[in-house]
Amino acid sequence: MKISRRLGGFLRRRILVVLIILLQIAFVAVTAVFNSHKWEILSGLLGGISFFVALYVVNSRDKAAYKVSLVFLILLFPIFGGLFYILFKGTVPYRTMHKRILGIEKEIAEENGFLDSARDEAIKAFPARTGQLRYLCDYAGFPVTAGSETRYFPSGEAALPAILEEMRNAEKYIFLEFFIIRDGEMWQSIAEVLEERAAAGVDVRVIYDDLGCFSGIDGKRFEEAGYRGIRFLAFNKFMPLLTTVQNNRDHRKIVVVDGKVAFTGGINIADEYINRIRRFGHWKDAALMVRGDAAWSFTVMFLQMWRFCSGQTESLADYFPAAMPTVEADGFVLPYTDSPMDRENVGEHVYLQMIHSARDYLYITTPYLIIDDSTVSALTLAAKSGVDVRIITPYRYDKFWVHFTTRSYYKKLIRAGVRIYEYSPGFMHAKLFVSDDEVATVGTANLDFRSLYLHFECGAILYGTRAVMQVKEDFTATLSVCHEVTEAECRRTPIVRMIQAIMRLFAPLM
Repeated sequence: MKISRRLGGFLRRRILVVLIILLQIAFVAVTAVFNSHKWEILSGLLGGISFFVALYVVNSRDKAAYKVSLVFLILLFPIFGGLFYILFKGTVPYRTMHKRILGIEKEIAEENGFLDSARDEAIKAFPARTGQLRYLCDYAGFPVTAGSETRYFPSGEAALPAILEEMRNAEKYIFLEFFIIRDGEMWQSIAEVLEERAAAGVDVRVIYDDLGCFSGIDGKRFEEAGYRGIRFLAFNKFMPLLTTVQNNRDHRKIVVVDGKVAFTGGINIADEYINRIRRFGHWKDAALMVRGDAAWSFTVMFLQMWRFCSGQTESLADYFPAAMPTVEADGFVLPYTDSPMDRENVGEHVYLQMIHSARDYLYITTPYLIIDDSTVSALTLAAKSGVDVRIITPYRYDKFWVHFTTRSYYKKLIRAGVRIYEYSPGFMHAKLFVSDDEVATVGTANLDFRSLYLHFECGAILYGTRAVMQVKEDFTATLSVCHEVTEAECRRTPIVRMIQAIMRLFAPLM
């Protein structure tokens, strides 16, 4: 039986998960009502816990928006708010993941010394980006490479043939890591190649996010079977328990072939990403291919996550290519990844540094625009300083409440001079920044709280490569099918404004 066929057998797991969650909610509701009416001493004790937890949250290192949301919830439910925070944040699963991830990151950093960083050359060529290069290379530990070739794809359907071609040429290994894998034409075409290469002795591995694939492939059956020589591992298996670790998802999209070629970007493996089906109109996405040294950085990202999911330690040296392909290198490429476990918001910092360093223009595409005050201030300051700041968001939404909240940011940005567009044909899913004809980033992180602070993400910054102009050309071409939002269109009734204010309050928890 082909792995591309959707397997049954996981419906029972989904039903069980829902039942357990409902039982927990029912238990909490009954207990809260009982205690609030019968146990005044216990209620007072729990209220005291909530008070001290609120003090702890206010003095924590979390973003201000998170503090406001959490303290509001604790005060809204003073009896059990603090206790829930302790259970939610201080559980064993969270502390275990935190410790293991940081330990593996340290191990990988000590092992990975295969590439020479071209930091000094990049700073000399792009002095306006000196701060970003120093931060990512010196502090965060990501090498910038000069020996790479880049190619940008303006859609999932444009990227898929290139991905299939590169995988067919694999000699040693193929690594895939995706947030969503859903059965359909796209998965079938990829699965056929994976089967064929695995049969030829190629090491084929797939990491999938367990919650992202909740209604997708039955990865558990594949894991147990070691299907056709292909190894599947789930990241952060979903548990129907109150724990913050369930918020930390693997939102990365990575394809690596032999450590020589890699792909990343917004596309997952599902038919809407290549417009074989229309869920929210036309699906606009983007992907990036890197060939040469930069591909090794994505290989390291994958192997680090594989080490976490499998619990097995493998030598990085066994996967470093004996010889990198000869490429027509152009500019510099700096792949990066972001982890919610190290309290270093790399993805956010990449975006903020691009906003602050923009001189002439800054173009952005994002499916969600739910941002904190620091990003709002950076965007408005750039526009007020004469930078042409334009942002494309979707017209058709995948989550109503998220899109409703996204639109609540428009008025303030437009008043400051930021130009906002909505992608009229459907859903904009690409995550792109491009600025001043010299720098761009293509990756997986949305401009929202989940991507920037809770999820594992990745991307690549391009300095002076051909793909930079390809990103810009795609953006300007996309504008022709977008509607520019005016300030007048942002006027809302008092009721709508009130609802949006409430949604903004809870935006960090969406």
